[in-house]
Amino acid sequence: MTESILERRRIEAEFAKGLFETLSAELGVDRARAILTKAIIKMAQQAGRSAAAVQEGPPDLADFAALLRFWTMNDALEIDFLVREPQQLDFNVTRCRYAEIYREIGVGELGAVLSCNRDGAFCEGYNPAIALTRTQTIMGGASHCDFRYRLPAGGATDPIPGDPSAV
Repeated sequence: MTESILERRRIEAEFAKGLFETLSAELGVDRARAILTKAIIKMAQQAGRSAAAVQEGPPDLADFAALLRFWTMNDALEIDFLVREPQQLDFNVTRCRYAEIYREIGVGELGAVLSCNRDGAFCEGYNPAIALTRTQTIMGGASHCDFRYRLPAGGATDPIPGDPSAV
């Protein structure tokens, strides 16, 4: 990977903006948002499957926590870790440059579609037993994002089955 995830999201957001505007004019805002959401979720699930495929054994939350370095690269996120264990990962994001970039580009209203909804979908692909609870996001106007991941004991499972190229 030559660019950071932050830079990739900037590029994707600029493309998504034009696509969303065109789809909205043709299909209406709600339908355009639904189509974009569906596409982003599929991409995130595939990314989760790809990340799980390189793990040795079923991925757990310790493995997942190690992946956070990719999302935080270039100071993209400021994270305050509360709990880091194989079955529980709790942290708050106190600064989100993804949200800042989306607002700069003029797609702040699509930020949750372009980024926030990827979090749970990534987990579905990475390990469907992982549960994410998040009650607020910076993208939604809160002071911080509250990420609470749980993996039941013995909950390390294989990622979502299926041909990754079919997604």
